[in-house]
Parts: sequence; structure tokens; C-alpha cells
Amino acid sequence: MIRRRITLACALAGLAVGVAAQPAAATGPHGPTAPVRLLALNDFHGNLEPPSGSSGTAVDEHGASVPAGGAAYVATHLKRLADRNTVTVAQGDLIGASPLLSAAYHDEPSVEFLGKVGVTASAVGNHEFDEGYQELLRIQNGGCHPVDGCSPAGRWKGAKYDYLGANVLSEKTNKPAIRPWTIRKINGVKVGFIGVVTKTTPTIVTSSGIQGLRFDDEVAAANRAAAELKRRGVRAMALLVHEGDQVPSGQRPDSCDVVAGAGTRIARDADPEIDVVLAGHTHQQYVCKIADPKGRPRLYSSGSSFGRVITQVDFRVDRRTGDVVRSTLKGDNHVVTRDVPPDPGINRFVETWKERVAEVADKPIGRITADLTRTPSPAGETALGDVIADAQLAAMRDQGAQIAVMNPGGVRADLTYAASGSEGDGVVTYGEAFAVQPFNNVVGVASLTGAQLDALLEQQWTSAGEKILQPSSTLHFTIDRSKPVGDRVSDITVDGQPVDPAATYKVAANNFLLGGGDGFTVFTEDSSPVLGPIDLDAFQKYLENNSPISPPALDRISGQ
Repeated sequence: MIRRRITLACALAGLAVGVAAQPAAATGPHGPTAPVRLLALNDFHGNLEPPSGSSGTAVDEHGASVPAGGAAYVATHLKRLADRNTVTVAQGDLIGASPLLSAAYHDEPSVEFLGKVGVTASAVGNHEFDEGYQELLRIQNGGCHPVDGCSPAGRWKGAKYDYLGANVLSEKTNKPAIRPWTIRKINGVKVGFIGVVTKTTPTIVTSSGIQGLRFDDEVAAANRAAAELKRRGVRAMALLVHEGDQVPSGQRPDSCDVVAGAGTRIARDADPEIDVVLAGHTHQQYVCKIADPKGRPRLYSSGSSFGRVITQVDFRVDRRTGDVVRSTLKGDNHVVTRDVPPDPGINRFVETWKERVAEVADKPIGRITADLTRTPSPAGETALGDVIADAQLAAMRDQGAQIAVMNPGGVRADLTYAASGSEGDGVVTYGEAFAVQPFNNVVGVASLTGAQLDALLEQQWTSAGEKILQPSSTLHFTIDRSKPVGDRVSDITVDGQPVDPAATYKVAANNFLLGGGDGFTVFTEDSSPVLGPIDLDAFQKYLENNSPISPPALDRISGQ
């Protein structure tokens, strides 16, 4: 079950109300109160096995970088942190851009794991749309994959937790296409959970997978949901938001040195009825207090990524008013260290899936003579990005492709010469190639004039930052970052010849870019690109046909 397309149609319906724990009470200045503990994960990305390299470490409270993450260790830490007052939630990107162990089976193993450890609600993240809206509905509600059928575990029963997306609206009805909120009851008090995803989702996922959907402003959607919860008598609220802020590198888990951005705006401006804002998306760790529109402090935090950090939030709810006593809010980010015994049940669960996927993952598909990495030249070019662009050009030559470009964010891992297992040095396995290209995008060809190609390359700089397209060997250009945005690219050549603004060129790229992803909207000016193979298949075939592959000279982009 390795193939990965989406056609299943189903519907999300209903709003869940769960019950957890036993009553407990205390009396304070606000009257009788009930304790509540939230444990939260964000941006798990299907990392059932302990992640490796820099993705497998976290900065702890002492400022040290320690090994972190792995489903069996997440389970152990969650059990140690939980008490009878606990609700476990998440902030999206639990699936998508996942290692082969999970992605080979459309992330069903990861969703099952998250249910096993008690996740009860999660904001939907942009990566939950990697295989499209209909596939997300299948993951939520159950059923076998419409193309690949059932996994070795049998018919998929659906997620045990609720995906929430208050700002994911149907264009036809202007109503939520995913349940906007859910309620959990603990110690006799109700806590409402609202989910929103970054409103930039349409620019960072494949457009075909979200046709018919509109992504509203996060604050506006959260406020509508908060008003509805209040009408239902819920005053204690937490916002699960798949958006966040950046922090300086090396920040300790409970620090709050954030660079105020989209996350801060949401945490600052959302309805004052919302008491806690749990964030994600940026893969950073922080615990902050931020004033709501009424000037009252509320907690705002994020817990890294890949299962390396668990966020703990404690507070008390006034039993008479049902509201959170803000002075009792406390947050703590716990690093998921690997110096504890891995949970035996989850360990067996992961090993079972490893056995199921091993035959596919360990298959050799090519060779390299040295590391192919994502380390950029001063101009922004990378060896691995170049090779992927060359692979996509080769895959679409029969459709007339002359050049190819690859988005840097779609290259998710390096290819290292040293063996990762028993395959031998320099051998590239299917599993390693999958880690590089996990999105299952389709490669296509767009027809652009030379003037449009120039405009496309100028779109490498936006208000969201710089995204340097990785070029095939047939495309060269010069960049000058000292010039104004919109006038930074020059000396564009195709097959060694200067680009003619009036001539038409066939440009290969994945369907994420062809749909205008990452802000490369010029691609959408060709309304009918020709589509070809899945990107991973193109990469695999290129490795098979051209091995051994050496790192190319980084001379396709000049300048700084």
C-alpha cells in the first residue's frame, strides 16, 4: 500500500462532548474551583521512530542539546505528566511530510498512535491537506484508501480525536467544512477547544487538494467559535492554532523571546473569552503570557516539533462562573528525553509497522559518491535541489520540458554517503529517497514566455521571506540581493542561450508550484499544464538511470 491519491468523499458531522476524570474541588478567592491540566503536542509529522540528526535533538531547560522524540518516549512522558484532571490536545501537522514508516500507509499508523496516547482534539494543520480535503475526511471518519485499499492492519476505523478548523470554510455555503470546536468536560466543568489553521494554507499546499475551500482569517474564525461556545454556556476556552512565531536559535523550552509575528497577532487579538492559545507551525518552543483585548494575561505557547516537546498547561476553573481563573494559569514545556524507559506497548506497535514497511524501505534504488545536501551556496543553490530539478526535467523531457525548478521547502532531508543501515555506503534506498521527497506531488510542465520566466524568478522574494528555486542544469541566472525586490534577477539563460522575452519555454515543476504554491503565482498563468509522474517516482527513476551521482557544481545561480 505505497500509492497515494485521493478520491474518497465523506462528511464530517456533529460536535463532540467528552467526559474525563473525576470531580475535584478547591476553594479559593473565586469560590470553589476545579483543576484542569492540558497536555499538548504540535507538528508531530508522523515521527513514530525517534527522529535523527538535528531533528532528533532539543534544547532543554539547562540550555543543553539532548536527544529527544520518538513515539514510545512520547507515550512514557505523557503517562508521567498526566493526572486525573488531564486532557490531551494538539495543534496540527500531526501527519503529512512524514517518514515512510507512517506515510506508506497514508499516516494511519501515526493517527492510531495519537489516539492510543489519548489525544482528543487537534487543530488541523496545513500538512493535513497534503493528500487533499477528501483524504483528510477519510482519516477523520474511517474507510480504506480509495486507490491503495486497506493497510495491513485492516479497515481504517478513523481518528479517535476530532480535527478542528473553524477557519476552513466551504466556498459554496460559507460554513465550516471541518468542525470548528469541540467541548470536553472534566471535574464537572466544561472546556471548549477551538481549532484554526494558518490562513496562508492555500499558498503552501497543492491547490487541487483544497478546491472548494476558503481559509478565513484566524482571529475572525476563532471569535465566531468563541461566541458560539459562550452561547452554549462554555466560558473556559483554549484556542489550538496552527500558526506561530519564530524565536532565536538555542532558546530554552520555557523562554519567551519570540519575534512577534502571525502567532502573536492571533494570541493578542482573539476573543478575550479565550484563556489559552496553544500554537504550532513554526516548530519553535516557547511559553509566554500575552494580554488579551481586555488587558488580561493569557497563556501563549508552542512545543517544538516531531514529538520532541510536550506542553503542559495547568489552571483552575471557577465552578460557579465556568471561567478560568487567569491567575492560576501556568505553562511548562517538557522535553521528550530518551533517558526514560520507552513505553512497551507503543514500542511493539512501532516495531510492527517497521516490519510491515521494511521490504519497501530497504530496497536499493541508486548510488551517490558523496553527500547530497540542502546546504546552500551564498546564492542559495543546493546540491540536492539541483539533482531533484534534473530528475524532474528528465521525467518531463518527452513532454517538451527545457528546464525545471524545485521549491526548496519540498526537499525534506539530505542524502548522506554513510550507510543508514545495512545497505552499504553510498547506496540510496527507497526509504531514504522518500524522506527527501515525501509529498507525493505530481511533476508537470507549464508553458511560460521568457518575460513570465523572469517574473517567476523575481517571485523568489516575498514578504514571507526568500525561497530560492533550485534550477536544472539547463537553467542559469544571476541574483543581486542589493537591488529592489522585483528587479533582482538577470542574465537568465536556457541551454546556454539568453532568454527571449517573447519566446515560449517549457518549464517542469511539481504541481505544488504549478498551482502557485509558495507565492509563485506566475505558474498559474498557464491554466492547463501537462502532468506526468509522481515526483518521488521521477526521483527514483533518475537515481536508477544515472547512478552513481556526484554532487553537482553549485554554479547554476550566480551572485549573492
